[in-house]
Amino acid sequence: MIITRIVGGLGNQMFQYAAGRALSLASGQPLKLDLTEMDRDKLRALQLDQFNIKGDIASLDEVPARQRNSIFGRIVTSVKNRSRVPQRVEKSAQFDPAISLIREPVHLSGYWQTEKYFADYADIIRADFSLKQPYSAERQRTLTMIAEAQSPVSVHVRRGDYVTNPTANSIHGTCEPEWYAAAMQNMASKIKDATFFVFSDDPQWARQNLATIGKMTFIEPQSDGRDGEDMHLMAACHSHIIANSTFSWWGAWLNPRADKRVIAPARWFRSEAHDNRDLVPSVWERLAI
Repeated sequence: MIITRIVGGLGNQMFQYAAGRALSLASGQPLKLDLTEMDRDKLRALQLDQFNIKGDIASLDEVPARQRNSIFGRIVTSVKNRSRVPQRVEKSAQFDPAISLIREPVHLSGYWQTEKYFADYADIIRADFSLKQPYSAERQRTLTMIAEAQSPVSVHVRRGDYVTNPTANSIHGTCEPEWYAAAMQNMASKIKDATFFVFSDDPQWARQNLATIGKMTFIEPQSDGRDGEDMHLMAACHSHIIANSTFSWWGAWLNPRADKRVIAPARWFRSEAHDNRDLVPSVWERLAI
């Protein structure tokens, strides 16, 4: 079996699922999800269940002993040997081709943030990430606006914990207003009648700080836990300006259009020591200012 550890926010969960799903398809083995980290995460919840994903939940005796965290899990660990499924821990953010060649049972533990792990199964992955439920009424109105625009472009402004959490801020930082202005001007110069649909977890900041370039519509976030719908609204646009965020990465990637333009920040992390060369697909544009 292929077991993939699920941890973090929605974008991270999707990378982990996609890597495991692709390896499951390539090896002909069943996929299972290790949710032990999610069980004890006080800030993040499992969000993959918004989608039509495949695979079962791994049992406690199928995951490595150090992953077991419940009282029952500790009892199981004390009376049983470790799982017979060997664990492969991600060594770096750079693509590891050896992972894609695995054909025996394995437990994957990492973030796997590159489409190189699942590009061969892109159509299947996109189908797996289709929504289970219809859009909410408010999002359906937004979808109609996007569909009626001649050249809709999603713009994602990530603030939230990138601003309020010192650790997240020190690792990621945020894209500044000047970067968004340059990206939007770049997009407007090459796409006729572009309409920018701005998605943000801090819409007030976005309204106050983004330059007015062309037609702009600010999308109000919904506090209903259905973030996958917002991601699919981004994907419904023709082109994308993404933040240094896996959430907007997936909003762009889920768009299957061959002619889409995607502009991403040249620097994904504050520190250049973080290797992110494989994170952004080569056909996307990386903009530095």
